[in-house]
Amino acid sequence: MRLLILAALAATSVAALAGASSSPAEAREYAYCLQGRQQGYPGACDYSSFGQCKAAASGTDADCSINPRFAYGVSRGPAYYPAYSPYDSRAEW
Repeated sequence: MRLLILAALAATSVAALAGASSSPAEAREYAYCLQGRQQGYPGACDYSSFGQCKAAASGTDADCSINPRFAYGVSRGPAYYPAYSPYDSRAEW
């Protein structure tokens, strides 16, 4: 009986550790959103390709567009400004 309890405790411990070590699902922004009256704005942004979104929208009053959080959330680096200043060529007073 004691051996059975010890085996059950070991199995429970292994199962608990296996469940605790798994990482949670990664939240990500998908590129396309299904938009319509039922979805609101920005819509159901669950599609990684435009074709997937159009297939889900077929037969409904919804349409597909680019996810604004996906499109405008990516940093494109610093803006380029040339070393030219329009005030450099001004005549001295």
